Amino acid sequence: MMNNRYTLPAIFLILIAGSVAKTQTIDNFTLKNTSGADVSLSSFATKKAVVVIFSGNHCVYSKKYLDRINALEAGHSAKGVQFIMINSNDEALSPQESLADMKILVETSGVKFPYLKDGDKAVAKKFSAEKNPEAFVLKPSGATFTVTYRGLIDDNPLVPDRVQNNYLEQAIAAVLGGQSPANAKTDAVGCAIK
Repeated sequence: MMNNRYTLPAIFLILIAGSVAKTQTIDNFTLKNTSGADVSLSSFATKKAVVVIFSGNHCVYSKKYLDRINALEAGHSAKGVQFIMINSNDEALSPQESLADMKILVETSGVKFPYLKDGDKAVAKKFSAEKNPEAFVLKPSGATFTVTYRGLIDDNPLVPDRVQNNYLEQAIAAVLGGQSPANAKTDAVGCAIK
């Protein structure tokens, strides 16, 4: 008979410690919106969930998702969900990612939620965001915002009619229902944040 070094309760504690270590929280940040006004994450502390989507003006994947993002926001804003879109692309590398171009995108695409400029990528680094678009669902608790989901909006970036898994919508529903999303992480597909 093998002599096991760990007892069942010890293994359980190790597993709990491992899952706690993977929990990511996001500190407050303040960025400019397309009107030049400051918007802080902390101003949404009373919301049931905050959806943060890293996106851009030029990326074809971001463009393909705009209507779907608008529809998700329209269907969830009355339920206490706040959407925020963040552009962390370097406009020196991509001039079409400027705040002025962001304003045009908001005016022409029907975006009704904050679209913020993260010029120095400090916020993208907080999230470890790498793609446009990449979605995060945050659960506010006082001044703490815990990431409950990160990754894909759905499983078909380019053909909306062929979507089979609405990962972001499922994650939002789970948080609103007081549960953890079944898929806490998916690998985002899109353009690299420049």
